Amino acid sequence: MKVYPFRIPKRPEENLLVQEDVAPKFYDKLHQHEEIQVSHIISGSGKLVAGNYVGGFEAGETFVIGSHVPHLFQSAASEEASHMISLFFKPDIYHNIFEQPELKALKPFFNNAQLGFKVIGAGYAFDGIFTSLTLLDRFGLFLQFFTLLKQLDQADKLIMGGVGHHKKITDEQGLRLQKIFDFTMNHFLDDIRLEDVAAQIHMTKNAFCRYFKQRTQKTYFQFLIELRIEHACQLLANNGDLTIADAAFASGFNCITNFNRKFKAIKGQTPSDFLKGFRAA
Repeated sequence: MKVYPFRIPKRPEENLLVQEDVAPKFYDKLHQHEEIQVSHIISGSGKLVAGNYVGGFEAGETFVIGSHVPHLFQSAASEEASHMISLFFKPDIYHNIFEQPELKALKPFFNNAQLGFKVIGAGYAFDGIFTSLTLLDRFGLFLQFFTLLKQLDQADKLIMGGVGHHKKITDEQGLRLQKIFDFTMNHFLDDIRLEDVAAQIHMTKNAFCRYFKQRTQKTYFQFLIELRIEHACQLLANNGDLTIADAAFASGFNCITNFNRKFKAIKGQTPSDFLKGFRAA
């Protein structure tokens, strides 16, 4: 499987590119590109990996992914099509225009975009503005761009990145990381040994551990547990009759006590509190 930095297909004179994806699943291969990506989920749900962030996505959510941040959206199995509208633009768009007094207030957006963030609490409020992006001519898109940046900058947000989150990866690193992520996304419910995943990129166990930690700022098993916990959250959210124990065992855990401890450490609440909060919403 070949994976290299992804090049956004736009004409040289285009500063802004709107892309609408409607399909059974999104492009789920680890990739990176120079452009900042602002994506709004119209329908569908699944898992998002962006740099060292592991989380979920669902309809009504908006994400900003920074320049050169490796990422992938993996859609959950569903009869409903996955539908996402994205806006792509380079970090230095319009050069020094954001130094102008009238636009300096938007500069914090680009600082947050370097790490990437998820908009919190907006729900479907962004549906209209993203849908309108697909209908505008170039001048209309230019005007709406500044309105969108202001709304994103003022919104409550969860910063997704950390130290080292936005480091650019080389082509060779991209290929290796893709093999690791692809193997993990397909086998995270199994009993994965370090030897198994290290073998995917022809490394010893110790060399692999150092390699993964240097590029993601977390251990491989930290990443694997976060992926399993996110899967459990989606199972609990989408299956009303599922018990917490059922979700734990269906997410690759074989000990409910360990599941509860890891869940609280990652999500900041117990599985029971998560379930109560979700069903009360």
